[in-house]
Amino acid sequence: MFQRPGIVVVMDSPIFWARFVLASLAVWRVTHLLASEDGPANVIARIRTRLGHSIFGSLMDCFGCLSLWISIPLAFVVSRRRIVDGVLTWLALSGAGFLLERATSEPLNIERSPEETKGDSDHGMLR
Repeated sequence: MFQRPGIVVVMDSPIFWARFVLASLAVWRVTHLLASEDGPANVIARIRTRLGHSIFGSLMDCFGCLSLWISIPLAFVVSRRRIVDGVLTWLALSGAGFLLERATSEPLNIERSPEETKGDSDHGMLR
C-alpha cells in the first residue's frame, strides 16, 4: 500500500488492475508495432533496415525480447511501489504482452514435405 494525495493504492485495488490492463495492452501494441509492422510511412521498416544485423536489429526481430524492454518503464508507472513490486510487475507486463501476441497471431502450420513422407510406410514404428 502507498499514499498519494487523498488516495491509497494497493495491488488488489481497482486502480492497480486498471493500470495493469492498460499497460499490458500498451506493451503488446508498442512491441507488435516495433517487431511486426512497418509503421506509418514505413518509418519502423526503415529503422529496422538501418539497424540490420546489429544487437538492436536482432532485438526488433524477437517479440519476447522486445517486450521485456518495452515493459520496463510501464512497470514502474503501474506499481509505484518498492523495487520488488516493480520487478514483478515488469515481468508480468512482458508476459501479458507475450500472451496477447500468442493469442492474436496466426497459428504456425508445419507440414512435412513429400520427400519426408515418402519412406514412412517402410518404417513400422512410424505407422
